This record gives sequence, C-alpha cells and structure tokens, in this order.
Amino acid sequence: MTAIENIKGRRVWDSRGNPTIEVEITLENGKLGRAIAPAGASRGTREAIDLRDGGKHLRGMDVQKALHHLNHQIAPEFVGKNIEDQADLDQLLLQLDPSPLKSKLGGNAMVATSLAFLHASAANLDQPLWQRVSKLYGRTPSLPLPEIQIFGGGAHAGRRVDIQDFMVMVPGAKSFDEVMEITNEIYFAAGDLMKAKGQLAGVADEGGWWPNFDSNEEALETLVRAIEKAGEKPGDRVVISLDVAASEFGKDGQYKLALEDRDLSSAQLIELLGQWIADYPIASIEDPLGEDDPEGMIEFTKRFGDRVQIIGDDFLVTNAKLVKDAQQMGACNAVLIKVNQAGTVSEAIAAFEAASQQGWQSIVSARSGETEDVSISRLAVGLGAGQLKVGSFTRSERMAKWNEVLRIQDQLGAGAFVQGAPLHNTFWAQKGQ
Repeated sequence: MTAIENIKGRRVWDSRGNPTIEVEITLENGKLGRAIAPAGASRGTREAIDLRDGGKHLRGMDVQKALHHLNHQIAPEFVGKNIEDQADLDQLLLQLDPSPLKSKLGGNAMVATSLAFLHASAANLDQPLWQRVSKLYGRTPSLPLPEIQIFGGGAHAGRRVDIQDFMVMVPGAKSFDEVMEITNEIYFAAGDLMKAKGQLAGVADEGGWWPNFDSNEEALETLVRAIEKAGEKPGDRVVISLDVAASEFGKDGQYKLALEDRDLSSAQLIELLGQWIADYPIASIEDPLGEDDPEGMIEFTKRFGDRVQIIGDDFLVTNAKLVKDAQQMGACNAVLIKVNQAGTVSEAIAAFEAASQQGWQSIVSARSGETEDVSISRLAVGLGAGQLKVGSFTRSERMAKWNEVLRIQDQLGAGAFVQGAPLHNTFWAQKGQ
C-alpha cells in the first residue's frame, strides 16, 4: 500500500483562455500525479456539470467554487488513502457527490482528481500511464486510428456552419506516422483552396479551418477536393468523418440548418445525411440525430448502420446505462468516450466496457477547451480503444496529444498501429480493404 499524502487543486487556463482546474497528488513516497480538467462547448444535457462561478468576473467562467470544494471537501477525505485502487478512490468521490450530474462538487473538480489518481498510481509503480491502464483493466495496448478535424463548425466556430466537425481518417495508412503525413498534406491543401477562393478566415476552437462556406455541402465538396489536391483518392486510403452534433440545432425531432435557412423533420435530416453518405466517402458519423430523438437515431442506425460507424456522443454521454439502453434499442453502433463527460475514470471505463462487450467500437475524445494534458492519448493506447479524436492538426494543445502517441509508438513499435481495423462495420470494410 502507498498512501496519498496531499491533494492540491489550482486554477490554470485552457485553450480558449478560460479558467480550469488542475489537481496535483503527492504520495507518501514523494511520487506525483497531476491532471487537468478539459471543458466542452457542445455539451449533452446529461453529462457531468462543469461548475463555474457565474456573475460578471471572468465572464462568469471562474472556478473558485469548484476549487473550494476540491481543496476543502474532496482533498481531506483522501489523505492516507491507498493510491493503488482506482475503483475504490472513484467510488469515494461519487459518495461525496452522489448527484447525477456532479452538481454538488463539480464535474471539473471530480474528473481532474480522478485522472490525477490514475497518474499517481502509475508514477508509484514507475509505469507509463498507458501501461498502467492496460494492466489495470486487462486490455491489450495499441496505437489508435486518429480522427482529425479539417474544418471546424457548430459550437466550435460561432455556428458558421451547422455541422460541427468535418474530419478525415486514414485507415489505409501503414503507421501512425503516415497518418500524420497524409493529414498534414490534406489540412494545408484545404487551407490553400480556401485562400484561393478568398475564404481563408483563421481557425476554429480546435484548430480546424474556420468554415467560411455558403452551405454544408460546400464544406464537404471542399474537403473532397483537398484530399485530391493532397494526392489521395477519396475513399481509398482516406475517408471522411462527420460530427453532426445535431442536438445543437435540433429539438423534439425538428432541426434548423441556420446556414441554409432550412427547417427539417427528423425524417428529412435522415434523408439528407443518407444522400451525403451516398455522395461522399463518409465512414463515420457522430450524433446524426439529437439526444432527445431516439426514434430518429434508431431509424438512422437501421438504415445506415451496416455502412457507417454511428457514434453516440451527446446521445450517450459516456454513460454505461445509456450505452446498454441504446444497444437494446438498436441506436448507434459506437460510443465516444470523454472522461469529463462521465466525471470519473471508472465511470468512463464502465461505458467503454459496456460498448466493448457488445462488439461496439469506442473513440476516446478530447474537448474543445483543452490543455497540455495528454491523459486521453495514454488512455486510448492503454485501453486499445482503436480510435482517438482530439481536434485538428494545429494548435499545441491538440498536437501535444498526437505527439504523445508518437512517443508511445517508440515503446510499442509501429506494428501496434491498428490501421483500419476499428472500422470493421463501415464504408471502409465494404470496400474490401
């Protein structure tokens, strides 16, 4: 047994310039564990609360309330506790705040603490975090297939286009390095195309190009042309992935495409997305329908689940029960894993395991408000999750996470890269790749 000697919370700052929480845990042997809470702009209504102070100071975004809870309610309860059992530590956290959305202490305080437990336990054993995760949860580590944003949209770009993320995946690459090279070419080709049309207007929250388009289809067309300009054949080594984030522009089965001033029913949105699937090399779609539209999600999965990966994000909020419910309903066939969405590492792992038990794929994901913390890269590798989504190809809080996988590649070897294996139930598989 190795006991926790001290827990300290501090205010730090995220990639959007907002305050967030860092937790530092010191063990009795002097080893340290440290983690930072990310923050999302597009948030499901059932995910853990990002507790903010409100009021005018720092636009209401300060975290002094959550920090006070951390330093005065959470920290004293854990001094002297054994760092070796993540499940027990997380369970005590949940006993301190049993509210469904972590509204008492704040999901931001809780997730930073839970991740710091994991870091400290790895440090205690002199193991890299990915190895600690692999051994703790009995998983075979692997290098994940990246999902990388080229154009940002939705809540990440002032809702300039309705679709939140236009991304590429390179399941045909032979190594993680090759994914980075190909994505580099596509990313800057997209910027060149926008510059040539006078549409280059900077970058969105996660580093993708600002979407200066007249329609959502124009973004898709430009992405296809960027893939071609990079010397690739769309649908060959490179495929497209979308995060629709439909809850951001839909309610009660009715959807408003503001860019095009179009009102769509659930059935009409399904038809529109189905047409895109037919017209473009799309292998993955996240949240195609709203979190309050289970009938629409079931219908979409019924029609397109044998062709594309259908990811639940706001629809499932990294919740094991919601994953199991969706499996029974026939909604989605993959889950996005965001630790801060659940609130603790153990709850996120439970959602991951619920998905895995039924053959679903998992995508470990960052948030739009990120930091230099690279925990999720290590989690994705250690769990053998298969896929990782951290944003775009620029901005250091994003590249830090891609670069961490490259460092781990030096330890695991390039042969640990999953290539297109996680896309077994998609467009990619149907091409016979």
